[in-house]
Amino acid sequence: MNNILDVINKQRNYFQNGNTFNVKNRIEFLDKLYNVIRNNTTLIYNALQLDLGKNEDEAYTCEIGLLLNEISYIKNNLLNWTKPKKVKTPLSSWPSKGYIQYSPYGVVLIIAPWNYPFLLSLQPLIGAIAAGNCAVVKPSELSPNCSEVISKIINEVFSEEYVSVIIGDKSVVDELLKYKFDYLFYTGNSIVASSIMQKISKYLTPVTLELGGKSPCIIDSSADLRLAARRIIFGKLLNAGQTCVAPDYIIVTKDVKQKLINYLILEINSQYGDNILFNNNFGKIINQRHFDRLLNLIDTQKVVYGGKFSAEFLKIEPTIMDNVAENDKVMQEEIFGPILPILTVENIYDAKKIIAKFPEPLALYVFSNTKDVINYFINTISFGGGCINDTIMHLASDYLPFGGVGKSGMGNYHGKHSFYTFSHEKSISKSKTFLDIPIRYQPYSTLKRWMIRLFLK
Repeated sequence: MNNILDVINKQRNYFQNGNTFNVKNRIEFLDKLYNVIRNNTTLIYNALQLDLGKNEDEAYTCEIGLLLNEISYIKNNLLNWTKPKKVKTPLSSWPSKGYIQYSPYGVVLIIAPWNYPFLLSLQPLIGAIAAGNCAVVKPSELSPNCSEVISKIINEVFSEEYVSVIIGDKSVVDELLKYKFDYLFYTGNSIVASSIMQKISKYLTPVTLELGGKSPCIIDSSADLRLAARRIIFGKLLNAGQTCVAPDYIIVTKDVKQKLINYLILEINSQYGDNILFNNNFGKIINQRHFDRLLNLIDTQKVVYGGKFSAEFLKIEPTIMDNVAENDKVMQEEIFGPILPILTVENIYDAKKIIAKFPEPLALYVFSNTKDVINYFINTISFGGGCINDTIMHLASDYLPFGGVGKSGMGNYHGKHSFYTFSHEKSISKSKTFLDIPIRYQPYSTLKRWMIRLFLK
């Protein structure tokens, strides 16, 4: 695949010639991207419908709208972010001044997933462009219609030596990873992430990994159960559960469990109707392999709601499973679908023992009106980010960094954090020439030694 190496070399030359350094030019390109996305909304809607069964409202809310909002926010703030940041200077360095200069890495590689193909391909790209990089974008082959539209949009805005889209399967990713990139941004699962890190380690390439994991919902008896059910169902069933921060399972105290289940069922019917398999507002599973995997996680003996499916349309009903144990099949992997297991505890604080048996989650949700309970879980559990009395809304904020920890990822982005992720912080000390204090130079006298110890202690 010589064309991949050709693209990388073209981008490296384009970058080294300083074509991306002008901040106002970056803003102009982001503005062009904004307009091209708006002009192609119908194509985006159609592609998302074909690949994932998304309706227009969900497509706009969870992909197009978030992208447009991100571009607007970054455009409005970029000039300020790129200014050198003054820092204090120690007395021992006087007379000099220190500042941080934000510098682009160079040529970056963005490997995107299939579940939110537009958002998770273009949102990292927005940050990369804002920081002054060139980029190669590899969309997922599992959402082919979306990949074609992504390619069309990017090609309308950028030349190949600035931003290039490369479409293909796993073999294309393997080929890309043979070459040196200055930064790599990957969204997907931890198994693939581990393989990617091994392959790029020879280049010491810095990386951001946006992964996933089993994100718990913790609910105690003080919670507003009806509201909790509404917000859990909203977060769980977006994109038919194929969301990295979707509530993966519920831990609830025994005294309110049945009431919560009743409310969850009410909310499913309220939001999607009682014939959800034929509801066009409810998405489909991405492909047959994932469909079969999800069906294999359902223990029919523990299903208290749902469980039906359509093999023809690759749809699975929202399925609630009760009396789930930690060693059940559904608890051994991230579900990534419309299956919601419920685990029960006598004491809400015992939820931590369950969560600790799994790798660090990407998200954690606490539903409670008891301050001590909220603080306990927020402060004592390692997780990427989360919400109190809500689900998934933390990732919609331009002001909050989004990212994982441990097995759920490393690094973060969104808003200014995207700019910082794709920027190297250069440390600069600017010294004056009108005065040169000889204390640091050899030979060291008794006075010099005394003064050094006075300043450096």
